[in-house]
Amino acid sequence: MLPQWLAHLEHLQKCLQDVKYQIEGASEDERRSVPFTETVMADELPLNCRTPAITEYDGAADPMEHLSRFENAALLHRYTDGIKCRVFVTTFVGAAQQWFNQLPVGAIGSFQEFRSLFLHQFASSRKVRKTELSLFVVRQKEDEPLKEYLKRFNTTALEVLAVTQEVKASAFSQGLLDGDFFKSLAKKSVSKFDASWPELQNTLTWRKLKQPRKIAEERSARRSGRMLLPRSPVLTSETENPLSRG
Repeated sequence: MLPQWLAHLEHLQKCLQDVKYQIEGASEDERRSVPFTETVMADELPLNCRTPAITEYDGAADPMEHLSRFENAALLHRYTDGIKCRVFVTTFVGAAQQWFNQLPVGAIGSFQEFRSLFLHQFASSRKVRKTELSLFVVRQKEDEPLKEYLKRFNTTALEVLAVTQEVKASAFSQGLLDGDFFKSLAKKSVSKFDASWPELQNTLTWRKLKQPRKIAEERSARRSGRMLLPRSPVLTSETENPLSRG
């Protein structure tokens, strides 16, 4: 029981140290020297205060992402509005800390005001959000395996908000190299993107089975010192996929 109590005490001491000029008992001069109003400073710091375990912010990263992580932590720990203001500033370093130090006294009277000032100051660091048009820019490269193209497409799609399945299907099919899989989608006039398309899974499975055999043949040819002649028929993206036969 004693070790737990000591651990709790150490954590509390760290919390009190991190929240600069904002703990109960700060002098009047200290209270007047920070950008927070008396209302913000009046909220008592709870004994079970927990500083959020999030990355510090120096002004270079996306401010919205940092703010979202902090607000999630504040919700978990049930910070009051004043505590949210005073704990949020402890996540600042570098340029962010310098910006906060230059704010006029009493500039922040609520977390909503702090939030607005913060996002406005670091607006230039916000990531440019991708749109549906970004999906149509993703194209399968020459000699790029279908699996890698699918991975790149899905990565981009995750960054596009509120994109419909119809748009995803259209963008994915238009980005494909001309081949059997592309032709099969064109014939079906698909209107919904689905990574479990039978044609897609059959193509990925067939190429996965074919790759080890191709590597083994190339190694055997190098060991024997002879040229590797193509098999007949050659299975490429332009030839029929045997797994799709009835």
